[in-house]
Amino acid sequence: MWEKYEKNQDEIYADVLSRVKSQLPEISGSDDRFIIPDVESTVEGNRTFFRNYRDIVTTLNRSESHFLKFFTNELGTSGNIEGTRAVFQGKHSRVQLAKLVDRYVKDYVLCPECGKPDTKFIQQNRVELMKCDACGSRSAVRSIS
Repeated sequence: MWEKYEKNQDEIYADVLSRVKSQLPEISGSDDRFIIPDVESTVEGNRTFFRNYRDIVTTLNRSESHFLKFFTNELGTSGNIEGTRAVFQGKHSRVQLAKLVDRYVKDYVLCPECGKPDTKFIQQNRVELMKCDACGSRSAVRSIS
C-alpha cells in the first residue's frame, strides 16, 4: 500500500500529467472553425438585398440588431431585416458590404489581445465590454450611435 508514496514528487507529477494528457480531446491545428461566408447581395432598383445576412450574423455570434445598426450607420442609410436577409436603401456593392463585414469582425468580434473569435458582449457598470472566453481579457467596445 505504501509503495505509491515511495515515489518522489517529480515521478508523481509526471504520472499525473500523463494521465491528464491522455484524457484531453484531440485538437486539430487548423483555424477552419471560424470561416465567414462570402457576402451575397443583389441590387434591385434603389434597394440592396444582403441575402445571407442571417448566416453571417450566426457565424459571428452577434445579435442581428447590433449588426444591422452597424451597417446602417456605416452606409448612412436605413435598413431592416426581412426573414434571413437585410434590405438597405440605396445601391451598395458586394465589395463595400464585404469590407464592412471585415471591419465589424475586427472591431466587434476578434479579441484585441489574442485575436480569437471567442468573444461575447457583457455589461459592467453600464459599460459594454467584450470578454474573450479564450484568454479572459476584457476590453471596451466602441458604441454604435
